[in-house]
Amino acid sequence: MFRKVKKRHSSSSSQSSEISTKSKSVDSSFGGLSRSSTVASLDTDSNKSSGNSTSETCAEFRVKYVGSIENLEFEMSRSLQEPLDLINYIDAAQQDGKLPFVPGDEEMILGVSKYGVKVASLDQCDVLHRHPLYLIVRMLCYDDGLGAGKNLLALKTTDAKQEECSIWVYQCSSSEQAQSICRVLSTSFDCALMSDKS
Repeated sequence: MFRKVKKRHSSSSSQSSEISTKSKSVDSSFGGLSRSSTVASLDTDSNKSSGNSTSETCAEFRVKYVGSIENLEFEMSRSLQEPLDLINYIDAAQQDGKLPFVPGDEEMILGVSKYGVKVASLDQCDVLHRHPLYLIVRMLCYDDGLGAGKNLLALKTTDAKQEECSIWVYQCSSSEQAQSICRVLSTSFDCALMSDKS
């Protein structure tokens, strides 16, 4: 069920929300599928800050919603600390039918600001998901492994009491778009930290 990482190269930026990019080749025990992907991971547990982000961040991206796994026990969240653990968990959920492999046809607007992440309909009349910044534990993007060049964006959140966690999965049009979302969210965390210090 779990994949073995053959090759890994990582680099990280000194920000309050650390982004690490890892190039790896992984084998899937589900179907012998081998894929090479880039993982951009945003870890909000880091306390580092670059101190060079002063503007309020607000950006919008068109994505598709794959699905979610909600209300997991918080102890489960502790076992999903590393990016590869989270990717493997999502893959297993797809194999078990808990998450679909591909999203629906409807595009949505994923907005990132200093307040968090908001997912709305294209006309923005309906807000479908709202993830406050302080409840986001991790965000990462990776190749979906289906050969179409699509990237998945996984968002792990917790509740205010940190008793449960949820995983939200969106499909991005490209790896560049997915990594851009991680970068913008990283800047949002920097801005929030600077606001707290001032």
